[in-house]
Amino acid sequence: MQDLKSIQLFMLDMDGTIYNEDTLIPGASEFFNLLNEQGKEYVFMTNNSSKGKLSYMEKLNRLGIKATERNIASSVNATVMYLNEHKPKAKLYLVGTESLKVELLQEGFEVVPVDYRGSDVDYVLLGFDTELNYEKVRGACFYVSRDYPYIATNCDLKCPVLDNKFIPDCGAIAKLIELATNRMPQFLGKPERTMIDAVSKQWNTPVDLIACVGDRLYTDIAVGINAGATSICVLTGEATKEEIATSVFKPDYCFDSIKELYKALL
Repeated sequence: MQDLKSIQLFMLDMDGTIYNEDTLIPGASEFFNLLNEQGKEYVFMTNNSSKGKLSYMEKLNRLGIKATERNIASSVNATVMYLNEHKPKAKLYLVGTESLKVELLQEGFEVVPVDYRGSDVDYVLLGFDTELNYEKVRGACFYVSRDYPYIATNCDLKCPVLDNKFIPDCGAIAKLIELATNRMPQFLGKPERTMIDAVSKQWNTPVDLIACVGDRLYTDIAVGINAGATSICVLTGEATKEEIATSVFKPDYCFDSIKELYKALL
C-alpha cells in the first residue's frame, strides 16, 4: 500500500464510482482537474461490456472528463485477449449487446445468429446484455447444457443506476442460465489482474504506483489486491461499510465518495 499522494496512475471504475447513469457524482470533476494539475495519469477500468470504447469516450467527454481510447481499459479487451490466446477467429454464440457484437466482428471473430443451433461454435460468450431477450437465453442454454466452452466478460451481479438502485449485470444473467444448465462460465475482466498488468505496461508505470478505485469489493477492490496495487473503495455504489467489515476483500482506503478522495489528495 502506497501513501495516496505518491500514486502516479489511478485506475477508476465508472458506474457507481464517478457517475450514476448520466450524472457525475459530486467531486468527480474536481478530482480529475486535480490529477491534471499534479501531472498524474488516469485510466477508466470497466467490466461493463454493454458499450464499446467509443461510447465511453463520448460519454466521459460529454460529462466534461477528458478521455481518449488510451484511457479506457475494459472487460472486452480482456475477453479479446483471452480468445486470441486460445482460439483466434473463434466462432461465438453471443449473449451480448449489438455494440459488443460489432467489436468482436472487428477483432476478426465470427458471431453466429441467435437462432443458430449448429454444432460447431467454439465458445458461448456471455456479456452484460442490456438488450437481453428470451431467445438469446434459450440459445445459450442449448450450447451450455451440451458442455461447449463457456466464458463471460465479467462477474458483476448488479449495475448501479440513479437513486441507489440497481439492474441485473452479467453475473446475474449467468445465474439465470445456471439454474437451467447447472453450469457457470469462466469469468474474465475484473478481478483478474490482466487489465492492470496491461495498463502498467502501456503507461510504463509500476503496479505499486497504481491505485484501483471502485465501488465493488469483489471486482474493483479484489483486482487491486490480486495485482498488488493500492485499493480504494468509494461508498457511492454497491459496497457498504457493513460489507467491508465482513468481506475478505479489504480496501487499503475507504472514502464516502470521490469527493473525499479528492480532498485527501490536496
